[in-house]
Amino acid sequence: MEVFAQRILLIAAALLCALYVADYVWLRHRMSGADSGAALGAIQVRRYWEIPNKSGKFEYSFDPPVMQTCVRSLFPHLGFSPCWYVNREKLQRVAQFDAR
Repeated sequence: MEVFAQRILLIAAALLCALYVADYVWLRHRMSGADSGAALGAIQVRRYWEIPNKSGKFEYSFDPPVMQTCVRSLFPHLGFSPCWYVNREKLQRVAQFDAR
């Protein structure tokens, strides 16, 4: 039973690695084509700071919206997050400071 479980884990890891490589190759193919802009996207995100007060309540400070470059793929590549993830996380907490 243990050998069977190890084989299943090995096959799953190999399939995940193959999917990542295929995703990267497809992205590079899209970037080298005539419409190379189709591989990258830009999504407007808002970042905010959550600052705790001495009273235990929080103060929020919002930055102006910025455009964040993303990659249209399943996994992060080229230093960019996937667009599906950035689109889901449009409101981003930057940092939390201790006011003590």
